Amino acid sequence: MHPNSAFRPRQDDLAELLVREIGFAAIFAATPDGPRVAHAPVVLSDDAATLQFHLARGNALTRHLDGAIVLAVVQGPDAYVSASWYEAADQVPTWNYVAVEMEGSVSKLDDAALIAQLDTLSATHEARVGANPPWTRDKMNPALFSKMTGAITGFELRITAWRPTVKLSQNKSADERERVAAGVEATGHGALAQLMRHLGGDRDRA
Repeated sequence: MHPNSAFRPRQDDLAELLVREIGFAAIFAATPDGPRVAHAPVVLSDDAATLQFHLARGNALTRHLDGAIVLAVVQGPDAYVSASWYEAADQVPTWNYVAVEMEGSVSKLDDAALIAQLDTLSATHEARVGANPPWTRDKMNPALFSKMTGAITGFELRITAWRPTVKLSQNKSADERERVAAGVEATGHGALAQLMRHLGGDRDRA
């Protein structure tokens, strides 16, 4: 998390919106085997109190998660910022980015909760891709589905701390921020430029 308070989102639900929109996280934990990280699709509960995910049973992190304190990180768009895009000469390059950290304790899910998580994931993302009809597990052989779910383990992270960072040049003037947005857009980072233009002005409106 960047220490500059200018990069804390002023929109209370922005971190939740980013987690729901991106839907994919890195899960970090300390284990007896050393630090480990896994990568997984996630489901944030309606009240934003828990984050569910699942991992392959053979994942190096899986056997260590039940009861552990972990850090889940959802990362949004990012891009290099050239110092040449600023008007003043005495500037240095930096990096603009969006990241949401969630800390909390993890518990293992039972089979019914795991299947409910998988159903939620597929329904959410099938709706986004516009599949018609959408894929559901009803299209699978039940025995095969059961075999495949037996190869994964579901977890729930009870969130005790949110630490979002939305670093979009909010500490710069509106003119400089637009120059940076144009620069990152020209280098192929249109999503970040759009966020800068949409959210970076929070500082000006505060």
